[in-house]
Order: sequence, then C-alpha cells, then structure tokens
Amino acid sequence: MALPLLFAFLFSEASARTVPDQALVVNWNSFNALETVQPPSVTNVFLPPGFTEEQALAKPFHIYDDDFYDVIGPNPTLTVVASTGVDPIFHEAAVWYPPANEVFFVQNAGAKAAGTGLNKSNIIQKISLNQVAALSAERNASGLVDVITVNANPPIVNSNGATNYRGEIVFTSEGQGNSTAPGLWVMNPQEPYNTTVLVNNYFGRQFNSPNDVAVNPRNGDVYFTDSLYAYLQDFRPPPGLPTQVYRFNPSTGAVTAVADGFELPNGITFSPDGSYAYVTDTGAQLAFYGYNLSAPASIYRYTVEVDGTWSNRKLFSYTSPGIPDGVHCDTKGNVYSAVGDGVQVWNPSGTLLGKIFLGSVAANFRFAGKGRMVILAQTQLYYATLAAEGADPVNEF
Repeated sequence: MALPLLFAFLFSEASARTVPDQALVVNWNSFNALETVQPPSVTNVFLPPGFTEEQALAKPFHIYDDDFYDVIGPNPTLTVVASTGVDPIFHEAAVWYPPANEVFFVQNAGAKAAGTGLNKSNIIQKISLNQVAALSAERNASGLVDVITVNANPPIVNSNGATNYRGEIVFTSEGQGNSTAPGLWVMNPQEPYNTTVLVNNYFGRQFNSPNDVAVNPRNGDVYFTDSLYAYLQDFRPPPGLPTQVYRFNPSTGAVTAVADGFELPNGITFSPDGSYAYVTDTGAQLAFYGYNLSAPASIYRYTVEVDGTWSNRKLFSYTSPGIPDGVHCDTKGNVYSAVGDGVQVWNPSGTLLGKIFLGSVAANFRFAGKGRMVILAQTQLYYATLAAEGADPVNEF
C-alpha cells in the first residue's frame, strides 16, 4: 500500500471508533459560529447544537476529542446512587479508603440550605463501594445505597477538602467564628474515627479557611490551599493572611507558603510523577456575594522543583460553565475538574477531551482506583465506571 494511502487508512480507522451507548460525539465546528449567543453568564449550561437537554443527560459522556474514547473505554456508565432534596450533603473531601473499599466525603460547610457554618458544623459521611458497584448497571439507584454518618472524635469543624495520608485521611477544617481555628486534621478511617490536629496556624496566625489538600507523590509533602470561603459564607472573620498555597513537611514540621497571587485558591492536585501541581482559582464565585464574571474560573499549572518549591505559573485552562472546583489527574496525566455542568477532562496540554455531563454543578469527585469514580454534585451522588485510573496517592510514605 502506498504511504499516503496507508496514512489515510489509519486515520479513517482511528476516526471510526464505536460510540458507547452512554456517549455522544460533539463537533467543535457546530458551535464556533452560533446564530444566537447568550448574554454574559458564568452559570449557563452549554448544550451542543443539535442536542436537547434530555439527550445530553441520557448520554452523559460527551466526546470532544477522539482521545476521550481511551478515557471512558467501550462501555462507560453513570449512576445516581443517592439524592437529597435541597441539603448539599454530597459536597467535597471525597477519599477512597482501599482496605474497606469505602469512599468518605463531607456535607457543604456554610451553605444556607445545609444550615451549617457558624452555628453548626457539617458532617462527614461514607459509602461502601461494594454496595455501589452492584448497582452500576442502573441509571438511578437512589435510595438503594447506605449513606453512613461518620462521627469523628473530636469533630473536625466545618471540614472541606481531604486526601489519603499515611494510612489515614487528612482533612482541611475551615474553622468556626473567631475562636475555632482552621487547619489540617488527621482522622483514622476506622472506628472510633479518632482525630488529631496536624497544623492550625502560621507562626501563631490563624489561616483563613483551608479548602483543599493533596500529597505530592514525589516528596511526600502535604500542600493545601487557603481561601476565603468561610468568610464569604459568614462563619469566619475577615482574612488575616493572603490567599495562598502552603506546604507542610511531615519530617520537620515546617510550614511554608509556596504560591500566591490568587483570588480564591480552591482545588489542588499533582501530576502522576509529582512534577506538576494544578490549582484551581474560583475567584468568579463569591459565595453569598454572587459572581464576578471577570474574575478567574481557572486552573493554573506549576512546576514542582526538586526541593519542593514551585515555579513557572501557567494558565492551564479557563473553564465554562461555572468554576473549576475539585481537580485530580489520572495515571496518563490527563486533568479532571468538577465544574458547572459536571466533570470536564483535559489532556496534559490543556485540550478539552470530553465531559461527564450532569447538567448541573459538581463540587468534587475522586477516582477509586482503576475504572471507578464517585462524583459529588451537592444534592446528588454519582458513581461512574470508565477506563481511566486515578493518580492520587493512596498508600504513600
């Protein structure tokens, strides 16, 4: 076969992939020039031309690039495993604990619909993936999965972000009022769920409201974002420190600031080898104070130097709709973020590959090993099966 014909044959074979039952293909050219463009809004959910909302939800794996086939595999599924009316029970801090095959997560801290914040702390919860996995063929299994409250002892006040840490779970605590200082707490994921404070100050000064936390797989250090959401939700005083990313060295106990220049730093994660850090800035979403459409709804990438410091800040992606909240990578280095219409996926160069489309806000999510993902969408909890495997460290250092 002549060389040009061989290339054409290979291209046609790559382009003729079988579209999975729960997936649809989106053509970029179909919406580059629209007849009507909506007025400015950060929250309008985008529907590709030619698809109704019902069709987009019925086939939630939206393929924008052929490489997304490798992410989702031949038969991806999405299942609602729990629902609540208005209380945003399924918010953040999703962590998979392999020994029990359980996923932990927390209620929204500070949301009016939850009644949490200044007068009441949020709660920690968990589900069994053994129970969930048996229901993956269903589209809606709400009511069939046990959502169990975890009574941490002592309680972690207004928890938000979390990750695996030395066989336990480290949570960010946003604090409460003037006297309950925010910080990092470690919880034993087995009863009686005993907790200890890891860090609660920067040279005697209270943090603002730590939002998310991640462990670098290369050096074992704990990095966390400190944002203003507790203040913007009226359960913490005005900020006393800049909005920054901090680094905690477990060996020495040293706490150092590694990045600033954010409006509202939020989610944080690392590439599989720990050489890059990704941080979301959700400055466009001001909680009780509405939106600032000209502020960041962005993911930034940093180089993690050998000594653990960060350099080379780069805009990785500006997301739409909504804001990029939780962020994680898979083992191939693809970047996933929870945004205003579900979970979006980019390759390491920042090209959008596709979406797990919910039609509503996702706050965070977590891979549970290979081929499994739990998505927290405030009032709904989802379980997805796909081909990708999460890169977050599970049993590190």
